[in-house]
Amino acid sequence: MDFFSGFQKIFGAKRWLELYDAREEVIAGFVMTVKVSFFSLIFALIIGVAVGLLMATQRRWITRACRAYIAFFQNTPLVIQVIIIYLVIMPAMGIYRKKVEAGIIGLSIYTGAYCATIVHSAIMSVPAGQFEAASSQGFGFIGSMAHVILPQAVRIALPPLTNQAVNLIKNSSVLSVVTARDLIYSLDSIAARSDNYGPPLLMTGLLYLCICLPISLLARRLEGRLVRHG
Repeated sequence: MDFFSGFQKIFGAKRWLELYDAREEVIAGFVMTVKVSFFSLIFALIIGVAVGLLMATQRRWITRACRAYIAFFQNTPLVIQVIIIYLVIMPAMGIYRKKVEAGIIGLSIYTGAYCATIVHSAIMSVPAGQFEAASSQGFGFIGSMAHVILPQAVRIALPPLTNQAVNLIKNSSVLSVVTARDLIYSLDSIAARSDNYGPPLLMTGLLYLCICLPISLLARRLEGRLVRHG
C-alpha cells in the first residue's frame, strides 16, 4: 500500500461522512468541554486570587498552608486528583456518579494552585513604594489591594493567567478518564465504534484550537489596552 492509498483509507470522504453522521455526539461533547472549562476557570481564578492574597499577608502559618496546597497540587498528576475526588472523596460524602462535577472540582483546584502562584508573584512585583503610598492614604490591607495593588498587578498577571486558561481547556480532557462525555470521550467513542481514527483525532485538535486560539488573541488585545492606558 502506497502513501496516497493509505491516506485515502484513513482520511477519505467515506471516513468524514461517518464522522458527520455522528455530529450530534460531537457537538454535545464540544458543548460539555466548553461548559466544564468555563466553570472550572471561574472557580480557579477565585481560588487563585484568594490564595494569592492570603500569601501576600505574609503571616507565617497562612503562607505555609498556602504553599503546602500549591506544592501538593502542582506536583501530583491531575488525573490522579480527579480519580481520587470521583472515587474516594465524593463517595465518602455520599455523592455518587457526579462525573462532570468531579472534573470541575479537580480542574478548579489544580489550576487554582497555578493561578495563586501567578497572582502572588504579580502582587510582589508591584514596587514597594506603592504599598507605602496606599498605607499613607489610610488604606488597610484590603483597601490597598483593591484600589492600588491589584489594578497594577493585573497587567503583570494577565499573560500567564491566559496561558493557564488555555492549559485548563486542554486539561479538561481528563474528564474522559471518568467517562464524562466531553469532547475527547465523544470523539474517541466514535472512532472506536467505526474503527475510524483519522478524522476524529484531527477534528479533536481543530475544535480545541477553535476554543483556545480566540482566548489567546483576546488576552493579547486586552494586555495591549492595559499597557496603553497604564
